[in-house]
Amino acid sequence: MRRLIFLAAVAAAVISCKTTDKGTLSVVPYPNEVNILSGTFNAAGADIRFAEDLDKGSAGVIRIFADQLALVTGQTSTINGTDAATHFLFTYDASLPEEAYTLNINKKSAVIKASSLRGFNYAIQTIKQMLPAEIFGKAEAADKDWTLQCVAIKDEPRFGYRGLHMDVSRHFFDMDEVKRYLDIMEVHKLNTLHWHLTDDQGWRLEIKKYPRLTEVGSIRKQTLVGHLFENETYDGTPYGEGCYFTQDQVREILDYAAAKGITIIPEIDLPGHMLAALAAYPELGCTGGPYDVWGKWGVADDVLCVGKESTMQFLEDVLTEVCELFPAEYVHIGGDECPKVRWEECPHCQAKIKELGLKDDERFKAEHYLQGYVTSRMEKFLASKGKKLIGWDEILEGEIAPNATVMSWRGVAGGLQAVRMGHDAIMTPNTFFYLDYYQALDKENEPLAIGGFLPVEKCYSYEPVTASMTEEEKGHILGVQANLWTEYIATPDHLHYMLLPRLAALAEVQWCEPETKNWERFLDSADDFCGIYDVMGYRYGDHLFDARGIVNVKDGVSVVLEAQGETPIRYTLDGSDPTVDSPLYTGPVKISENCTLKARSQRGEMSGRIFVKDFSAHKAMGRPVKILTDTHPNYTFTCPDLLTDGVIGEGPYNSGDFGGWYNRPFEAIIDMGGTTYSEITLSTIVFKYDWIMNPTSFTVLTSEDGKTFTEAAHMDIECEGRMDDANGCQDYTLRLDETSARYLKVTAGCYTSLPDWHPGAGSPGFLFIDEIIVK
Repeated sequence: MRRLIFLAAVAAAVISCKTTDKGTLSVVPYPNEVNILSGTFNAAGADIRFAEDLDKGSAGVIRIFADQLALVTGQTSTINGTDAATHFLFTYDASLPEEAYTLNINKKSAVIKASSLRGFNYAIQTIKQMLPAEIFGKAEAADKDWTLQCVAIKDEPRFGYRGLHMDVSRHFFDMDEVKRYLDIMEVHKLNTLHWHLTDDQGWRLEIKKYPRLTEVGSIRKQTLVGHLFENETYDGTPYGEGCYFTQDQVREILDYAAAKGITIIPEIDLPGHMLAALAAYPELGCTGGPYDVWGKWGVADDVLCVGKESTMQFLEDVLTEVCELFPAEYVHIGGDECPKVRWEECPHCQAKIKELGLKDDERFKAEHYLQGYVTSRMEKFLASKGKKLIGWDEILEGEIAPNATVMSWRGVAGGLQAVRMGHDAIMTPNTFFYLDYYQALDKENEPLAIGGFLPVEKCYSYEPVTASMTEEEKGHILGVQANLWTEYIATPDHLHYMLLPRLAALAEVQWCEPETKNWERFLDSADDFCGIYDVMGYRYGDHLFDARGIVNVKDGVSVVLEAQGETPIRYTLDGSDPTVDSPLYTGPVKISENCTLKARSQRGEMSGRIFVKDFSAHKAMGRPVKILTDTHPNYTFTCPDLLTDGVIGEGPYNSGDFGGWYNRPFEAIIDMGGTTYSEITLSTIVFKYDWIMNPTSFTVLTSEDGKTFTEAAHMDIECEGRMDDANGCQDYTLRLDETSARYLKVTAGCYTSLPDWHPGAGSPGFLFIDEIIVK
């Protein structure tokens, strides 16, 4: 499958992959304009030709390609040679945009045109993915087929910003590992590394004016063991001795990235997430300390005292060295998760609020506007250094700095708000691209993660531009990024496992036009891009090769199964593990009674994960249901089907078993078809840390005509007044006099204002509902 995935026999005539399903290249991200031609080109021993006056960077990536090709094929590829039977020709074309390229391969030549290092390198990455995976290795593989499919490609990325985030603060990854990160970014044509260098748990960048930032701020006394939401235990072992980057090391990494066409944007997170700095310089805080570099995860109340001018001078001094060190046009200042409790009690901060004339209003408290002052001041300072400011979407709270770029992480709402206000936005929603989330639901077989559930297909489904955007607003979406926080990730193998293959899905979202994206084509390429990871020595999640299923409610309940490529699937309905002797899946599996469906792809020795769904039959299972209030767009999943599919969700809330409502009640009507019933259970899930609350009320109504409803039962529901209480799956049951009313209406109230004891007090909450169980 390396050079060409055949979906049918390839005709001898020209085939256009844009308009037919005859054939596609195994390249990720997929080029936006491809014509596959008949014939092949022999790359082994081909001359490599380019003009001597080509810029140094472009010539550098071409020479690296020539050396690599010679190594793996065992045949010399002569630079600007003329004797070989085939040749690559790299030509500068000023008419092409910076990141565009064209690639035209016939039986004798492969002609690449571009106008920059990036364009030439992207063409090379496409060529390499069309060759055997060994092209990415370090050993000769002369026995492989080193021919290229003849093809005509005209390609450029959809978005100019194609980013990946790396957190080296919570756990440190050294210079060699940062380079490895950049290597795999290059394969998939990403152009920006967002480097998270500072946080409560460690300061990782040498600042010459403030040496204690790394002498003290890089080392924490101990680290949390296990998950934040479990009982707190610590390992008692100091972490971080020598775990920071000198400025010389940073320059080496910057040069390494630049040679690949990758820009590195530094993040100095402020004014919150600064405990490491406070431990080194306690006078920067509101209380004066003492402070410790934090050994736990989450959000600390202690933040910078921004009422002191000396603190602002500290920030400007730090950012001066950052601006001098990093050539990128942007500097990321964080701005997220900054509690205001210290500022509310701090005389310096309150004096600054009074000086600036900041007031509480119906939107925010004065302390929120104080953070807006910090952001605005940092933006002006960075502008004086020729830099632009990026901040997390919390910088929208209060007064946003006029030229700030918003990085939208709490779903997509922040990005949408930013572009409506005329600001640039980078979309990095946790609902699609937080790669520290679990890749599979069987957590016992997965390495520890922060939580959630984010399979490859969910990443791939993301579309950053909405139909409601104006053309001007669309122009403010700079691009897309995935974030990989490392609270629970301490080793390179774990880091790579969480990154791959979701990085491949990210790359297609960033690069491909909507009409170019194709999940089935992407899935068929998985053998090949995972083969590249194998050769390069990266660990990755192999979930793409497992059986998957979707539960449908139409004329009853059925399950549609799929696996990568045309891999056969075996399944059982009695709870036993599938074997080669189990029934072969040939079409949707009907479910009408209590059972456990298990399915496994028949790949190799059938050692892959088993897809499992437990079904609990009840009187509403498979019945038609209509929802009257819209779900949150990030948490629709298979609504309304999931309400009567017989699957009782166990979590997490984004597993796909629950639908989510935000700041609005839940209302749904089930057509019971005349059957009798007397008990209704509402199955929900609560996770207060993510603002997911219990329903405020639960009401059942009945009707014969579906228009006029009569209340049959009701309960008001109070919320436990602590964050740790009553999290998890919660069921609520109402009993009524037996009835055969055809239409059953269920409503549930949602918090429109979170209670005072909640960190999000005053903001709306979420309501997550799974099954409506009728007996």
